[in-house]
Amino acid sequence: MKRKGLGFYFRIYCKILAQDLKSKMSYRADFIISTIGMIFTNISGFISFWILFRSFPSINGWSYYEMLFLYGFSLVSLTPVQCFFDNNWSLRQYVYSGDFIKYCFRPINLFFYYQSEVFDIKGLGQLAFGIGTLAYSWAKIGLAFTPLMLLKMIVFLITASLIMIALQNAAAATCFWIQNSFYVLDLAFRFKDYAKYPITIFSPVFRFIFTFVMPIAFIAYYPSLVILRPDEVPLLSWLSPVFGVVFFLISYRIWMYGATKYSGTGS
Repeated sequence: MKRKGLGFYFRIYCKILAQDLKSKMSYRADFIISTIGMIFTNISGFISFWILFRSFPSINGWSYYEMLFLYGFSLVSLTPVQCFFDNNWSLRQYVYSGDFIKYCFRPINLFFYYQSEVFDIKGLGQLAFGIGTLAYSWAKIGLAFTPLMLLKMIVFLITASLIMIALQNAAAATCFWIQNSFYVLDLAFRFKDYAKYPITIFSPVFRFIFTFVMPIAFIAYYPSLVILRPDEVPLLSWLSPVFGVVFFLISYRIWMYGATKYSGTGS
């Protein structure tokens, strides 16, 4: 069978996306309410920083606007997993009910077919809020804006996104082997809340965990150092793109291995 290229998958995705958006727009009230909820959730994070820094001028050498930069960076980097991989949350239901078998008979990539069915449009509100937070903190810090800086920002935002996507893919895939896999996925998702903080504020044990076990430090802290503190960038920051690609490929292999071994018997 002839191997399908990126152009084929792009056209297929556009068609699936159009149908999904039409379906969501038929329930406009639900969309509006959930979007407002997402915006207020992000605003609450913004306010928590403001309240915290009213009492402390800095935290372990990190100023209010630097922390705000990390927060905005994490919001933007988390947008792809919110928008394009939200269907991972439903994977366990499809697997346990036996309905996942329907994805196994189409002549296209199984991972692509499953993930492309859902686009969480609420993530675009998160993206806008994250970009606004980044721009605001960028201006307050007084960072230079050059084409090279923009390129670095894009590359390391993609890097950070791949890390979170990898964590969610691997956690969701545990449903192929673990019955109560929701708790694994929920735990991985909750860890993202720590991504908006510099790991230097944690104990050495948690620094190790957040770097090498549950690598959430690569969602904002290490990538953003390239922009925030270019004169003191650690090696792990420069290696972030490599780690992002490697972790994503590993998670993809885990997901696909579980999917291809799926028997379709349900629970």
